[in-house]
This record gives sequence, structure tokens and C-alpha cells, in this order.
Amino acid sequence: MGSGSSMKGLVLFVKDPETLAQFYCDVLGMHREASGDSIVVGYGGIGAKLHLCRTVESQPYEHHRLDRYWKFAIHISNLDLAVEQLVAKGISVSEPQQFRDIAYLCHMTDPEGHVIELIQHTFEGEQRTSEGDPELPLGGDAHLGLVTLRTDNMEVEFARCVDELGMSYLSRQALTDLGFDLYFFAFTDEQPPNEDLNSVENRPWLWQRPYTVLEFQHRLTGESIQQKPEDSVGAATVLLGHPGGRVEVLR
Repeated sequence: MGSGSSMKGLVLFVKDPETLAQFYCDVLGMHREASGDSIVVGYGGIGAKLHLCRTVESQPYEHHRLDRYWKFAIHISNLDLAVEQLVAKGISVSEPQQFRDIAYLCHMTDPEGHVIELIQHTFEGEQRTSEGDPELPLGGDAHLGLVTLRTDNMEVEFARCVDELGMSYLSRQALTDLGFDLYFFAFTDEQPPNEDLNSVENRPWLWQRPYTVLEFQHRLTGESIQQKPEDSVGAATVLLGHPGGRVEVLR
């Protein structure tokens, strides 16, 4: 893992932490790990956990394309199996698709409207890392693989992530014709298989990392990204864990 630091958690400010925790455990196969000021659920291992904190705001969460926080992604070995299970449980989920040369993926939302992306370790049609266990939610090998934030200034994000925090820059995925590019960072000493960080070869490798990666969607449209007020419905905070138990907040 490199420096000993890690993506430790994602704090979501929600209206009903208990109901959401039950959803994440029953439907997505997470485990309840702690309760207190927040309910913590996760998959174990070294990936980040979800911290569900109650907000006093009453209005429903409505996601906007210029919000700072966008989504988190769950990485799995067999997307088709996972979608089949979700549909059988009455969960609305988009049709899996090979999105360009990025990933084989689909999207869903939790009961309060937070976007969840499901990403297969490998591209559509390529050999899977595992067929998964049909008796276990999402095939039994899921982990929280990505947390995605939006930005209108990548220079600021590079300075914070690489220069200040010591994260490694792992991949750039250009979608300029759609008005954005994607950048990926993590606390790791691992090197992508291809030293060209634009390489398609690095993408399935990225989806197979056991730790949680920080993704930035860099908006190229000139529109300003908006940060929701702290502790408000739909706000999110990334928790960075450092040696000695120190926790740092990234919003």
C-alpha cells in the first residue's frame, strides 16, 4: 500500500442511516461493522467503508451533474450475475454495457438516490477473474473500488493528491468529446502494467485493485463544480487514514 495511508471511508449524509445500512447489507452484501455517531458498513479487506451519518435536513436528495460528489463504484468479477441477482430482488439497474474502452459497467441507486456504479474486473467478452458464487450477493467478491468526485481544476487536485498527500497517479481516461476526462489516484506503490497512463491496458488492471481508488471527473465545459454544504443531504466526505490512526478529511 505504499506510505501506509489509505482511502479509509466515504461519509454520506442521509435521512435514514438504518434503512440504508439494511439495504447495503441485504442487497449488496456489505457487513455492518460499527455503530455510533454513524453506521459503518463495508466489505472487509483494505477497501474503504461507508459511514452513514444522519442529516437533519428534510428535503430529498437530488443529484446534479455539477455536484462535487458523484458516486462510488463496487468492483466485482461477474457483472451479469450481479445484475441478474439484483433484478430478481426487484432492484432497478441499468443494462450492463461495455462503455467504450473504459469498463463493462452499469448503474443503480440506493433508496435515497445515491448513484452506485458496478464495474466488472475485465472488459465484456474477456475472461473473468472469477465466475462468482450465485449463492452470495453480487457473486461474493465485491469491494468498494472507486469514490468519484468532480472538479473544474485538475491542477489543484494534482497538487493536493500527489504533492501534498503522496498519492500515486495511476490512470487518465480521455472522454473529451463528452465534456470531461477521468483521472485516478491511490495510496499505493504499485505501478500500472503500461507506463503510458493513457493506455487502455491499464484499465482492467485498475478495476482489479484491492484498495479503493479516488477518481476525478474533470469537467471541460467551463461550468463550476458546486460543493454541497457540510452535513447537508447529499453531501459526502472522503476519509483518508494515515499511520498512527490520524484521519484526514477530503471534500
